Amino acid sequence: MDEVEVVVAHQERATLRVGDVFLKIDADPAHAEVEVEAMAMAPIPTADVLWCRPPVLALAALPGTALGRLGEPSPASPAAWAAAGAAARKLHEAPLPPWPWRSRDTLVAELETECERLVADGVLPADLVARNREVAEAALRPWTPVFIHGDFQITHVFVDGDEVTGVLDWSEASRGDGMFDLATLTLGHEEHLADVVAGYGGDVDRDVIRAWWSIRSLLNVRWLAEHGFDPSMPGGEIDVLRSRM
Repeated sequence: MDEVEVVVAHQERATLRVGDVFLKIDADPAHAEVEVEAMAMAPIPTADVLWCRPPVLALAALPGTALGRLGEPSPASPAAWAAAGAAARKLHEAPLPPWPWRSRDTLVAELETECERLVADGVLPADLVARNREVAEAALRPWTPVFIHGDFQITHVFVDGDEVTGVLDWSEASRGDGMFDLATLTLGHEEHLADVVAGYGGDVDRDVIRAWWSIRSLLNVRWLAEHGFDPSMPGGEIDVLRSRM
């Protein structure tokens, strides 16, 4: 009998692996429905859906390995990182999905509230928060919505050699800023930003990507700590924030 492997587990979601099958259990049943629909719409490789009975979604394992992990050197080649950038471009050029993303006003309000709490509760130094809030401003500009994955982190992008074999976890897919996907992909791996941009092609504002690094890290530090993750690990979100000083 295959053993049950806990891939990730927290209060909002759990993912289990049994042999070549992944079982995703989400606190919000609607996420499974969004994920199935988003994968059907996406023009890039995704996992095969075996069955979906919200809040549980069963997916077939993807070939290859994840592009890397936050806080660790990526084993993938520069060409593989470029291929991930090319996959993001293909997704961003696809027809828009029906789900809206955060508005700029909503994002600004969330950021201001979280920055105040981080300082007031002594989670992060005031100068670190202030500097990253300043950097974040570059991302808070009008953007043309595109089809974004919404959580395009390296553990969700699978490669075999220099090719992308599939992308996982589509529950946050929406109409949003394409630079957010590129920032999520390269968070903590700034050394591969040039590879991703080369694969993505076109006009990419790297200051906007760096701004999204700051925003994502500022908004995630408390959530990570509250859900059993360590944002202070080497190469993690707090290191990303410190790199902007």
